[in-house]
Amino acid sequence: MILVDTSILVDAFTGPRDLLASLTGTVRLGERLGVPALVLYEYLRGPRSEAEITYQKRVFPAHTALPFGPAEAVIAARLYRTLARPRQREIDIAIAATALAHEAALWTVNTPDFRDIPGLRLYDAPA
Repeated sequence: MILVDTSILVDAFTGPRDLLASLTGTVRLGERLGVPALVLYEYLRGPRSEAEITYQKRVFPAHTALPFGPAEAVIAARLYRTLARPRQREIDIAIAATALAHEAALWTVNTPDFRDIPGLRLYDAPA
């Protein structure tokens, strides 16, 4: 499974939709995609048009979002205590913890934000 970060939703569903073709291509390759509830929160709180929200709902309906529960909280707290600079990265750490808890790769445009998280696999979409 591959979990998408907020940056993927933004780049696939807003503006010029630069990553929409890559998102579609990844699904065509047979990859299973998921969205953490925290990513859904970050995406929906931003300035989004009704059309962008409607498109997101079609691809990643809210009821399919992976929750941030006790297992994810334990992993996130451990990461927060061990990372060199965890402040102001709480949501990124929690998103990474969700991927780790589900043994999933994380697909993000912002790889430097996640590169230092031990055990986290980052997905690199085919060009």
